[in-house]
Amino acid sequence: MNIHLYQIAVIIVSSLMIYQGLDRYFKKQRQQTFLKLFVRLIVWGGMIAIVIYPKASMNLAMLIGIEGNINAVILVGFILIFLIIFKLLNTIEKIEQNISVLTRKDAIREIKK
Repeated sequence: MNIHLYQIAVIIVSSLMIYQGLDRYFKKQRQQTFLKLFVRLIVWGGMIAIVIYPKASMNLAMLIGIEGNINAVILVGFILIFLIIFKLLNTIEKIEQNISVLTRKDAIREIKK
């Protein structure tokens, strides 16, 4: 089995994303729920599984009707999309928390007047 550079990169990125999710969940951060952790484990664990067992993805591709070895390109595309989505969701959650804090402070200020 030949290991390619993209496989090592996918395993490293996926492992870091899983670690980050587990770390947030066990530190009981508000934005990390069990559902988000579960989805993260499925997505990034699936990426690792596809990289480790590429023949399984080839069999799936043949079953679906995709011919040729474009799995690496598709996998890299999925990884980039998932990274962008996770970062956007984290940013949106932080903005929502900041808006809530500002709204509470403004409401308390109005009550004191």
